[in-house]
Amino acid sequence: MLKIVSIVIRVSDLPAQSRFWQAALGYVERDPADEDWVVLTPRDADAPCIALDAHHSERILPPRIHLDIYADDQAAEVRRLTELGAREVHWDNLPEDADYVIMEDPEGNRFCIVDRPDWSGWRPQPAH
Repeated sequence: MLKIVSIVIRVSDLPAQSRFWQAALGYVERDPADEDWVVLTPRDADAPCIALDAHHSERILPPRIHLDIYADDQAAEVRRLTELGAREVHWDNLPEDADYVIMEDPEGNRFCIVDRPDWSGWRPQPAH
């Protein structure tokens, strides 16, 4: 059996990115950060950790992977994340009925805020 426990994001400014993602997700440092690594963990949810790796990496667009973050009030979360330093990303091919808003953190790492007002009871379906 496999389980995703941590998602690693490469960053340039570890302290700033740690503050952003802690504020964005309500996560806390699992252990004190060292100079090039920190693991952020949910306070009370069974969700993957976010690990930040202070390692220079060229940004490639479109990214090969991104986070989908569910929100029960998408518009409020987009506003809140923008106030924290995130930016909305314009995409010409965004479907008219898209239930997501594409954003990027202060260093340009992409994620989507997905409109899921009823997601709190969501659980993965067992494999067949």
